[in-house]
Amino acid sequence: MGSAVFKFFVYLSLSPIANGNDSRQFKGDRSPCGPSRVLHVRKVPIEVSEAELISLGVPFGRVTNLLMLKGKNQAFIEMASEEAAITMVNYYTTATPHVRNQPVYIQYSNHRELKTDNLPNQGRAQAALQAVNAVHSGNMALGGSASGSDGALMPGQSPVLRIIVENLFYPVSLEVLHQIFSKFGTVLKIITFTKNNQFQALLQYADAMNAHHAKVTLDGQNIYNACCTLRVEFSKLTSLNVKYNNDKSRDFTRLDLPSGDGQPTMDPAMSAAFGAPGIISSPYAGAAGFCPTIGFSQAGGYTPLSPSSWVYGDVHRVKILFNKKENALIQMADATQAQLAMSHLNGQRLHGKVIRVTISKHQTVQLPREGQEDQGLTKDFSGSPLHRFKKPGSKNFQNIFPPSATLHLSNIPPSVTEDVLKDLFSGPGYTVKAFKFFQKDRKMALIQLGSVEEAIQALIDLHNHDLGENHHLRVSFSKSTI
Repeated sequence: MGSAVFKFFVYLSLSPIANGNDSRQFKGDRSPCGPSRVLHVRKVPIEVSEAELISLGVPFGRVTNLLMLKGKNQAFIEMASEEAAITMVNYYTTATPHVRNQPVYIQYSNHRELKTDNLPNQGRAQAALQAVNAVHSGNMALGGSASGSDGALMPGQSPVLRIIVENLFYPVSLEVLHQIFSKFGTVLKIITFTKNNQFQALLQYADAMNAHHAKVTLDGQNIYNACCTLRVEFSKLTSLNVKYNNDKSRDFTRLDLPSGDGQPTMDPAMSAAFGAPGIISSPYAGAAGFCPTIGFSQAGGYTPLSPSSWVYGDVHRVKILFNKKENALIQMADATQAQLAMSHLNGQRLHGKVIRVTISKHQTVQLPREGQEDQGLTKDFSGSPLHRFKKPGSKNFQNIFPPSATLHLSNIPPSVTEDVLKDLFSGPGYTVKAFKFFQKDRKMALIQLGSVEEAIQALIDLHNHDLGENHHLRVSFSKSTI
């Protein structure tokens, strides 16, 4: 984290959501693909071990069977109960699991149970099941905090960590914390808040061993280069009570929770533990989102989008891959901006497709040599006057929010009316749900579109739109709703 290992650009791929078919090579009680305690895992790396796959399910309950189909890069995991399987699917719907640094995809199987008794090569799977479940049972028996002088887990350790971010030069969001801490185990819940003018968070793991490893590894580390230092300690709490899923709090096992008003009420036990007020809030939580404004396939060609539409970093170069035109390389101004993009772009939708983002192995995007045929697939935007973050300490860093259906409009001239702006945002593919000018400043307004995907496309299309009178419209995502 926060070092040269964060290369300077991100690799993006627009790909349809894969629906993957269930395998038919084993016997089992089959039913329609509603909730089932048998889960189908796709895109499994061929070198993955049985124990690694079982560990995906262990945080949610006991794993009772496993079937690996290595030739098909698939597997089936059977949980002890349907409730455990539902919790697991709900969690991994919002946080794609990775095995051997590769994303894998989990869905309900149309089988009610795995019958593998007569299948060959099941001995290793059964041995791994016994070993992993035994280790997990032992960890749970410890009850969760304090580590001994040798760094070993001690009885009484809590699965809840208290995190303080010092030297907060860049905003840190709930999603950024989730990505970092998920490397050490299943994160169940996160609450962010500000106390003593410091951005803080409470984070609950599935078990205490994960919390222990995260604390030992991350305490004192920087999220970004020379800033945003993590201070990690065990909490006195053993569980978090999250009432809302929004940019300040999240229960990854409860997708049904309401978003609330953005100000989640703190549990009384939490208030007592930290001396915090009944309402917690943070001006920084959720502030490090970004917009997936990239080139995409249209009518037989790609057009790299203007860097003016990137609201989360300055794009210096864009390269559409010649043989894979659904993929692009995007070089950002620095490693921090590349990390922010990677942290939040993955999973957003654009033109009905899901965007996938990873750090590239390349350090820079190479421009074509003079006279070399490139078909316009590589563009250099490093000298663009439209970059939002080229000035050190720009106030734009303070107004970064996750993609939302509500857009913030600014630099509106006095002659432009509400009807003009609503007409502008009523083009093909857009649906205007609500609009309002700021009461104290009619140079700014909020407009709510039909979906986040619509808002992303509108930002791409209409940021820097010429409104006349030497005014160009500025568009960004809003944390507010209308």
